[in-house]
Amino acid sequence: MIPAITKGRTAVITGAASGIGLAAARTLAGRGMIVALVDLPGPALDRAAADLASSGARAVAADVADAAAMTAAAAIIARHMPPVTVLMNNAGIGVPSSTLSGPDAWVRTLGVNLWGVIHGTMAFAPTMIAHGEPAIIVNTGSKQGITTPPGNPAYNVSKAGVKSCTEALAHELRNTPGCRVSAHLLIPGWVHTGLTAAQGSEKPAGAWHPDQTVAFMLNSLERGDFYILCPDNEVSRDIDEKRVAWAAGDLIENRPALSRWHPDWGQAFKDWAAGS
Repeated sequence: MIPAITKGRTAVITGAASGIGLAAARTLAGRGMIVALVDLPGPALDRAAADLASSGARAVAADVADAAAMTAAAAIIARHMPPVTVLMNNAGIGVPSSTLSGPDAWVRTLGVNLWGVIHGTMAFAPTMIAHGEPAIIVNTGSKQGITTPPGNPAYNVSKAGVKSCTEALAHELRNTPGCRVSAHLLIPGWVHTGLTAAQGSEKPAGAWHPDQTVAFMLNSLERGDFYILCPDNEVSRDIDEKRVAWAAGDLIENRPALSRWHPDWGQAFKDWAAGS
C-alpha cells in the first residue's frame, strides 16, 4: 500500500499523453485517483483525456520547459481539483545532439528533461508539503544519466541532472519538519514508447511495455525505494549493477572517460563483467 495513492486525490503527471506517463495515468485512475494530464496541446493529449474522461481526469495543456506555464497549470489544478498527493515529473524528449554543435538541441532537451522536473517540483511541491497529507514526487530519470553512453550528450546531461536534483530533493524533504512528501527517482529500462521507437512499430522482444514499468514502479514505491532501477527483457538487474559500478570505477581508477567504450578498455569491461 502506498498512502499517497489515495482515492479521490489528484495525481499530476507530465508527459501524460503517451508512453509511461499515459500508462501511469491509466493505472492511477484505476485506483481511484483523479489525474491531471499535463502535456503539450494536441491530438495526443485530447485522446488521453477522452480515454480517461469517465474517471474525472482533466487535460492541462502546458510546456514543462516554461516556468510560467507550469505555475499557471498548478493554479488551475488547485482551483478545480482535489489536493495533489502524487506528482510524476515524467515529460521527456530525445533530440540528436553533439558536444561540438547544435545548441538548440541542448536548450530544448535541457528545457524539457531537466527544467521540466525543476519547474514541476517548484510549482506543486510547496502545496503538497503544506496540505500535510502523505504525498510522493516521482521524477523520471534514465540509465543514460548514470552510465552516460556516447551518442546523445544533451540527453545524458539532462538525465544526470534529474538524478542529482532528485537526490537533493529527497534530502531536503526528509529534513523539512512535518513534511510527509517523499521523492523518488524512476530509472526505466528499455521501454517501447514514442521516445524509443517509431510510431506504430512492433514492440521488440527485449523491451518492456509501459504498463510493466509502471507496475515495477508501484512495487518499488511500496517498499519505499528511492532508486527505482527497472530491468527489461534484455538487461537484468545484475547487468545494470555492473555497468553502474564500472562507470563509477572510471573516476576511482582514473581510467579514460567512458572507458567501457574505449578501444583500450572495452574488452577489460567485458572480461570483468563476465567474471565478477
